[in-house]
Amino acid sequence: MSGLLLHLALGSLWLAVLAPPPSAAAPIDVRYAEGVTHGFLVVRAIAGDVLGEGDLLQVVRPPGHPQGPEGVESRLVLRFRDGSLYEETALFSQQGVFTLLAYKLRQRGPSFPMELEVSLTREGEKGRYEVRSRAPGEEHRQDSGVVDMPADVYSGMLTMLVKNLARGVSETVHVLAFGPKPMLVQVEMAPAGEERISAGERRVSATHFVLTPKLGVVRGTIARIIGKNPAPYHCWIVTGDVPAFVNIDGALFPGGPVWRIETASPRPPARGSAGR
Repeated sequence: MSGLLLHLALGSLWLAVLAPPPSAAAPIDVRYAEGVTHGFLVVRAIAGDVLGEGDLLQVVRPPGHPQGPEGVESRLVLRFRDGSLYEETALFSQQGVFTLLAYKLRQRGPSFPMELEVSLTREGEKGRYEVRSRAPGEEHRQDSGVVDMPADVYSGMLTMLVKNLARGVSETVHVLAFGPKPMLVQVEMAPAGEERISAGERRVSATHFVLTPKLGVVRGTIARIIGKNPAPYHCWIVTGDVPAFVNIDGALFPGGPVWRIETASPRPPARGSAGR
């Protein structure tokens, strides 16, 4: 599942208070090019209860596309059963290395502590952003401006990146977190070992990755602000000849519960029902 993580986790709002000073890092090499994808997803509580369903929709924009520059557009949509919505879109190029070109985030509903709409467009080494947010009981707030955007900024792309890491290699990249002001956050992506998982009636090997915000000297301060050190995210990728996303565990908002986002396989109609 090419772009999922992130899609999820590390654009989360609590990361906006975690940023250490930015440092130079290289962009991630393309080992597996992205293309057309439609992934079906389920959102679960860690106890197993289904909270919602979703889709990962990925298409390739050709040159001259009416909606903007060419590249790969990867869109994650999660629809919760309480009516909440989480939608995240990353547009990126993959010419030798992955480069984030544009990013959008939209969240609303009772599953989230605030409404948030984010739009970000790369302009060289800078990014131009617009943010519209509203906390419960407050008026809408609008912010816009320009933010540093190094070559290794990968908001909405982290699960795609871990598929492209060489075996046993850790990398540190950046994401832009919006709370609602943007802030660069370092994230370490590290393999934590191999595990056997089920794939239908088969058992296959998956790599367990840990995605950790690098807190540096601010760890004690952050712990006092949110009551504890933020937990890392855990992601599983089948890393055989062709990598595949399995699931990711993590919170989507400050102090929120850990949810599991996992793949779901469409099933054919029951035997004998065709044509009825």
